[in-house]
Amino acid sequence: MNNEQSGGCTRLADGELSLVAPSSQSLWAPHETADNKLGDMSMSNAVTTSRTLGKTISDDTALNWLSNAHVPEIVQDVTSDDGVSCDDLDREVYCLQGFPIDSIGMQEVMPRLLAAMVPHSSYLLSTPNLNFLAASQSDAGFRESLRTSDLCPPDGIALVWIARLLGIPIKERVAGSDIFEAFVTREKLQRPIRVFLFGGAEGVAAMAAEVLNKNATGVICVGWINPGFGSVEEMSHSHIINAINASGADLLLVALGAAKGQAWLQRNHHIIQVPVRSHLGATIAFVAGTIKRAPTTVRKLGLEWLWRIKEEPVLWRRYTKDVSALSALMVTRVLPLAFVSLLARAKRAVKQRKCRTMVTSTAKEAKVSLLGSVSASDVPALRATFKQVIKRTDHLNVDLSGLNDIDARALGLLMMLRKQMISKYGSFKLSNPPVFIRILFRLHGIGDLLKHTTDLESHHSQGSVRLLKTDLSIQTNV
Repeated sequence: MNNEQSGGCTRLADGELSLVAPSSQSLWAPHETADNKLGDMSMSNAVTTSRTLGKTISDDTALNWLSNAHVPEIVQDVTSDDGVSCDDLDREVYCLQGFPIDSIGMQEVMPRLLAAMVPHSSYLLSTPNLNFLAASQSDAGFRESLRTSDLCPPDGIALVWIARLLGIPIKERVAGSDIFEAFVTREKLQRPIRVFLFGGAEGVAAMAAEVLNKNATGVICVGWINPGFGSVEEMSHSHIINAINASGADLLLVALGAAKGQAWLQRNHHIIQVPVRSHLGATIAFVAGTIKRAPTTVRKLGLEWLWRIKEEPVLWRRYTKDVSALSALMVTRVLPLAFVSLLARAKRAVKQRKCRTMVTSTAKEAKVSLLGSVSASDVPALRATFKQVIKRTDHLNVDLSGLNDIDARALGLLMMLRKQMISKYGSFKLSNPPVFIRILFRLHGIGDLLKHTTDLESHHSQGSVRLLKTDLSIQTNV
């Protein structure tokens, strides 16, 4: 490969890749090899290091050094003292037109992400907006990437409006750019958060890395790659994944376009070793300064999308397409669901209805039967039942034949139950829904979950699958 120096970064023939070694304060300790005396480097910032690599060694050597780089020793963990972890079933999740939305504020998001920044964690943060909503309606893979995410706070103001129309208690809009800004401005640091940048327009990631490392912030950039405009498969080559893993990053920031970014994260979920990963759209460009973000007042008014069109006129085509999809969705699903949900809430206010559950098992699977009407008030007890059941089985059937009504919160819990079963390589099935329940599932955008069993190859052999005691029957009032 030919080595070309541009903007303080090393340019590769098939894209861009740069190792960014932070200053001594970041605890980076590169090892020395026979080919390059990098162990004695004393650089004032990451940009200087990047330039030095470009001048003294070839691209092949730089890539090899990066792929085998010594991971910085962690003297103090990045998590805050009040860091918390959260089981999927403990998340306050609502079903919003086909995917989960967490009712969570920025003050709760930060501890979750900090707690996830530990070795061997695989934590996917997705921040749905109107473009995500539109794409998820026609792209099953994209929709699935949201359903299997570990946190889905609402980024787009349109989602907040839809949620409020449907009676879903969304606390606030939590934009992906705001999340990253909160990391940058984080106080009382034990150590800076190490970020790796993947994607963005040509040269933008390098500029963002320089900005982050030039200023004393709560984030340092330990590397970046501009993979160009290849396919997801081409961007998933082992040398790229190895470079990302060798960086020692806590956070992987992806900017490839929503569909490609989510697909790339899904494809490489189990081989990426960076604990927290997320596609945060224009965040890298905001940091680099190539795109100016809307003022706070404009954001609070819900008009950031207009500002984005002013900054990037080409976006009007995407927004026009997204608004068209939203209009169709409002007529066919959202407004009918709002009417049905309003009636259901009125009925529950007049007469409190309790959900009953029955847990049974056979030699093949455990079955949880939902009886009556299930709403948000039933979730705590229902969650406890599900937690006990999934400890004992790898094959779960949720029988809906006795179900009369179910709201967005209870559907969110079922989506998290499905995610739990997927994570343990089990099977999950929703069976025997009555006609009205089928209609509700369709209006909520999850009718596809009734069509087939989610069945993944189990880690356990057939002879050792854990099941509830045969023919056990327990009936409880939830």
